[in-house]
Amino acid sequence: MTVTYDYTGRSVLVTGGTRGIGAGIAAAFRAVGAEVTVCARTAPEHPGHRSARDPDGDGPIRFVRADVRDPDQIERLIGGLDRLDVVVNNAGGSPPAPVDGTSPRLHSRVIELNLTAPLLVAQRAYPLLAASGGAVVMIGSASGARPSPGTSAYGAAKAGLHHLARCLAAEWAPLVRVNTVVVGLAATPDAADHYGGRSDLDGRAIPAGRMATPDDVARACLWLAAPGYVTGAEVRVDGGGEVPAWRHLV
Repeated sequence: MTVTYDYTGRSVLVTGGTRGIGAGIAAAFRAVGAEVTVCARTAPEHPGHRSARDPDGDGPIRFVRADVRDPDQIERLIGGLDRLDVVVNNAGGSPPAPVDGTSPRLHSRVIELNLTAPLLVAQRAYPLLAASGGAVVMIGSASGARPSPGTSAYGAAKAGLHHLARCLAAEWAPLVRVNTVVVGLAATPDAADHYGGRSDLDGRAIPAGRMATPDDVARACLWLAAPGYVTGAEVRVDGGGEVPAWRHLV
């Protein structure tokens, strides 16, 4: 059975929506009729976006330059919207950052980006979302559900994000629904560097035999953002999780 969606007339904001998973999410919402705004610290390199300074341009997706760690830039980003039905808090990530030897400032910035920023974006978007009966989708990570050595601050922030979503779901019901997509190993432009170029990881570590794609994540977002009853949920897009270490010993 093919599931179809119609987001015509609905306004969607995707943070970090110019590349990787975020770009895939933005494209998926646009393909089903939504008016899509994306933000990032740097402008997209590929065509198909129109600048906030040129709202009547030909690009199907509106781009606003914004660092979501900055409350003033969040205000400018969301204050420029007349309507908002869906927020996808996708902006996030971390370089390798072992606790021993990494600067406190970097750890702080990682937590700001992956936990504090989604909180502030959701907070500022709430009045518009409540008016439209909208939804927030948090892009979480398997790193927030199991040990994340080498990126401990990131894992802790994502664990906090998962809990934040459950709290907001309870606090904002029934006006606004809040859910999380928990993403496992994913095939993105940064994956080769992050996983050391190991082409055998997907077959050995993931029961489904491959990494998640941006389209896999986008389909989960389309479902969670559609009007419905589900709120406070975590949908795992991880191909069945990660094979336990003991399986490699037998």
